[in-house]
Formats: sequence, structure tokens, C-alpha cells
Amino acid sequence: MNAQRTVVITGGSRGLGYQAAKVIAAERGWCVAIAGRNRAATVAAADRLSAETGGRVVPLDLDLASLADVRRFVRELPLRELPPVHSLVCNAGVQFVSDVRYTDDGFEETFAVNHLAHFLLANLMLSLLQPPGRIVFVASDTHDPARKTGMPAPRYTDAQSLARPVDPEGGNLHGRIRYTTSKLCNVLTAYELDRRLDTNDGVTVNAFDPGMMPGSGLARDYGAFQRFGWRFVLPALTVLPLNIHTQRRSGRALARLVLDPALETTSGRYFEGFTETRSSTDSYNLDLAADLWNTSSALTDLTRPVP
Repeated sequence: MNAQRTVVITGGSRGLGYQAAKVIAAERGWCVAIAGRNRAATVAAADRLSAETGGRVVPLDLDLASLADVRRFVRELPLRELPPVHSLVCNAGVQFVSDVRYTDDGFEETFAVNHLAHFLLANLMLSLLQPPGRIVFVASDTHDPARKTGMPAPRYTDAQSLARPVDPEGGNLHGRIRYTTSKLCNVLTAYELDRRLDTNDGVTVNAFDPGMMPGSGLARDYGAFQRFGWRFVLPALTVLPLNIHTQRRSGRALARLVLDPALETTSGRYFEGFTETRSSTDSYNLDLAADLWNTSSALTDLTRPVP
């Protein structure tokens, strides 16, 4: 089938990203570009998706742990023989609980990959998105302490301290706090980007909560007992009326935010699966949003153009 539009999905070689890519690739007129840092896995996933859907799926290299590679990715994207880019899904994410990790740029890796890299990617790709354009930040209900997720509440101090923490604590609890805080940053960024965009730009920005998806690779840094429960015990709970879903169901809900014509002008919203809802109290805090945006702009050198 001939494709007239492209969607870029980070972390599209597995889990939620893969399932969303599968739904979109099956739609007539769409080319799906899945971006990941493991070249072999990304190519293999693209081949499987193309065979399963009959659509055009393109593998692209992108290491979100490197801001230089984010810039390289955006610089080279127009050189690819792709249909015009209409959508960006900021989906890839990491969670480290065994120790504190840093990127080569010197940033704490959970914050760097889950927030900073996607912040830079979304902003740099604004000039490439063709209207009607859509940006989706994949967040998590773990960003909201009012929800009983079993995860610790986010601990947003200031963005500079999140990026370069002084005497950071390792271990399971603090690793999970860094994760939930990064998910709060995703929602704050989605709302702030929406506020900064001109409605005439024809680009919408929304945040998406896929719910808990047992069996995904997010728990790969957990201990053996927790990994077992994540892979084999929690999947049984997807039949209950909880915010726990299969990757396939959440993938369909995520794909809807790219495909549904009824959402063409919907922006600055938070979706829990297929349902629009309210996010956490802190996610609407304008002071937090301003601190995060201004600091992230400085850390990523956002004003520097892509050469």
C-alpha cells in the first residue's frame, strides 16, 4: 500500500511501541518509522511488522542516552526517503533500580532518556511535522501519588538537581522514585509544549498513560523474584477492572491518539488508555513546568539549530 504520512515511534521494537506500530502500519496510507538504539532488534522488529501488516515499516537508529545522537537523528531524518512526518510518539523509557547511572553527557540516565532526550527530540522535530501534526508523550499513572500503583510518589525538587543529582541514593526505592519523577516530567512537558504552540501551527500535544503492562521489558533491572512476578503473575490481573492491561490493548489505545480523526484538534490532554481524564495535581503546576522547561532548554542547548 502507498504511504502518504509517517509516524516516528521511539522504542518501537518491542512492547507498547511495537503494538502501537502494528496497529498504525496496518492502516492504509501510513509509514511507521521505529527508532531504537539496538540496530539488530530494530531491523528485526521492522521486518516482522512489515510481514504481519503488509505496511511500510522503517527501522531508524536512535540512542536517547546521547543528546548528540538525537540531533543527528533529526538532522538526517529529512534525508530518508519517507513520506511527510505527521506524528511523533515519545514512547521509549528506562527504569534502573540496581544503581545510579549516568549518560556520557553527564546526566542521570532515567531523567536523560525518559525526559531530556524526548524534550529535545519533540522540539527539534516541530519544524519537520506537517499539519495536522500530533505529538504524544507516553507517561504513566505512577506520576500521580493519588493513584494506588504500588510505586513511590514522584519527588520533583528542581530540574537541575534531577539532571545532576548531588549524592544520589541507589537501590530499588530511589530508582523507582527517579522513574515516577521522570513520568511527571513527561506530563509537565506535554502541557507546557501545548501552551507554547500557536494553534495555527496545526500540531497537537497530548500525554498518554498505558496503565501497568506486565510482561514488558520495563522491569528488566529488577531482582529475580520481582521479574518473575512481572512476567508471570501480574499478567493474570489484566482481566480485572484495574489499570492493568495487555500490551496489545494499550498499543491500540496509543495508536488511536495518532489515527483517530476525532482527536485532530485535541491538545493538552491526558489519556488513560482510551479515556481522557485528569492527571496529577503537580502536573498542572505552572511553576514546576516553567522550571522544567527553562532548565531543560539550557541543558539541551535547545536554541542551537540543527546543522
